[in-house]
Amino acid sequence: MDDELGCRMGRVEQMIRYAYWNMGSKGIVIGLSGGIDSAVAAAFCCRAVGPANVVGLFLPTTVSNPADGEDVAALCRQLGMNHEVVSISPVLEGYRSMPGFVETPYLLGNLMARTRMAVLYYYANRENRLVCGTSNKSEYLLGYCTKYGDNAADLQPILHLYKTDVYVVARELGIPEQILKKTPSAGLWEGQSDEAEIGLTYPEIDASLRALEGQGWEARTPAETKVLAHVKKSGHKRQAAPSLLGVL
Repeated sequence: MDDELGCRMGRVEQMIRYAYWNMGSKGIVIGLSGGIDSAVAAAFCCRAVGPANVVGLFLPTTVSNPADGEDVAALCRQLGMNHEVVSISPVLEGYRSMPGFVETPYLLGNLMARTRMAVLYYYANRENRLVCGTSNKSEYLLGYCTKYGDNAADLQPILHLYKTDVYVVARELGIPEQILKKTPSAGLWEGQSDEAEIGLTYPEIDASLRALEGQGWEARTPAETKVLAHVKKSGHKRQAAPSLLGVL
């Protein structure tokens, strides 16, 4: 392992331990999707506070790929942590009984993300645990997340990592190969793919974000222009809600 990478990984574990001790929690709960981001975040938590203090929740719906559940189980066995499977389909059916309910992939996808986070916080409240987030820097800057859904958390161990960096760290952590090779997807509808939805590959996205940061957020290529548009449109997701606190 590269010394600099090892140092950075050690700092992530220190951050997790500090939050864990400082908040007086008795454990960590994390939503596991079968994807690389949640796998890396879970591995960091297990290394930081021990797998006995980390529980993973797989929260499928009727459109979830059964293979994702198998990958979650394999990951948890490898890490030595416990996990539970809690279907959120009955909750989604409850939403459908609301007057005027409209169902589109976008609306239902946001409901899924917020419902999953509500379940994670229920477990956290019940057992005095912290909720570990699984967002990476690429998604954070693009706004590719659901407000008060998957971007809500008590700690964010991989928020400083671009998606392409997550893969580098994942290999160092020994994340199972089937997870490393999986097409990135939020699993919000059948066949959904992050890169297809965004319209760029993660290497293209990350190269554009790195260039934009170094250029004072001025786009010079078509890809950078497209990425910058996402960054600007999603600014509200990275800011506190407008208020007059401290003014009146």
